[in-house]
Amino acid sequence: MKVLVTGSNGFLGATLVRRLCERGETYVRCLHRPGSNLRRLAAVQADHPGAELDHCVGNLTSPEDCARAIDGVDLVYHGAAALTGAAADMFLNTVVASKNLLEAVRRSPRPARIVQVSSFGVYGMAGVEEGSVVTEDTPLEPHPELRDLYSQAKLRQEQLFWEYRERHQLPIAVVRPGVVYGPSGPAMSNRVGLRLFGLFLHLGRRNLLPLTYVDNCADALVDVARSPESTGQVYNVVDDDLPTARAYLDAYRREVERLRVVSLPLFATLLLSRLVAWYHAHSRGQLPAIFTPYKTNSMWRSFRYDNSRLKSLGWRPRVSTAEGMRRTFEALRAAAAAR
Repeated sequence: MKVLVTGSNGFLGATLVRRLCERGETYVRCLHRPGSNLRRLAAVQADHPGAELDHCVGNLTSPEDCARAIDGVDLVYHGAAALTGAAADMFLNTVVASKNLLEAVRRSPRPARIVQVSSFGVYGMAGVEEGSVVTEDTPLEPHPELRDLYSQAKLRQEQLFWEYRERHQLPIAVVRPGVVYGPSGPAMSNRVGLRLFGLFLHLGRRNLLPLTYVDNCADALVDVARSPESTGQVYNVVDDDLPTARAYLDAYRREVERLRVVSLPLFATLLLSRLVAWYHAHSRGQLPAIFTPYKTNSMWRSFRYDNSRLKSLGWRPRVSTAEGMRRTFEALRAAAAAR
């Protein structure tokens, strides 16, 4: 079987390529942009000399590059998306890029199966009762314009995939990871809090963090792709034994670096968000709308998370949360010492 991985040189993408090699794939086409840092993929190739990593240099914003990338492949893992940037760039590199890929698959003589990497950011958590269990049936975001650009782009991206499945009967499955973490990944999720003016504003408090260790997430993608019954389905990806935001922050401060922390309860965060939103409007944007009441209710209230649908495919987290945090903090500590 020939496999294509978009975003292959990224944090999750390179781990997925490694996991595919470990689980017996001998041909993986790795799509990446010109000039990309290929250090992670080079390490995978060195560890798996018998696997063929076909480096496909191109950009999903080019329909021609998309057609070349999917030529002859049987399975596409689509993880490429913009993480930051201006609104136009986020839309181009997440939504337009995905539409180009879908068009290329639709036009191919034998459409490949697609596993799309979505996000927990597509859920409309502001309208969900606090303490609820987040499942695949939790309502999607009804007001994306009130959320951050990333959530807006990821929601529209996922909607595109469902539209193409309905109109063109493409074999598509969707996975929605929570917070993907691990060595060389982001140090701290915004669900824990934000760094502002030399302080760390701790906002998550005792809320559970929907963590998934990067290796566990890669396993989930492979398990979904290899399960025929997953076509047309969506799967949440979160690990077991989730820590609270407070427990994660305490461990980070103990194992990686000391932080000056100000901890705000939810009612104080809501009050602050109303003040920030008011000043943002009256100052014509001089202060970015980092907080709004809608964002606060989406990000920093308490929920529980269900992974039973994914487990029904046989998936289990191979790396425990305790071990995943240990590995992550060890790598962050080593990186800080090397600076």
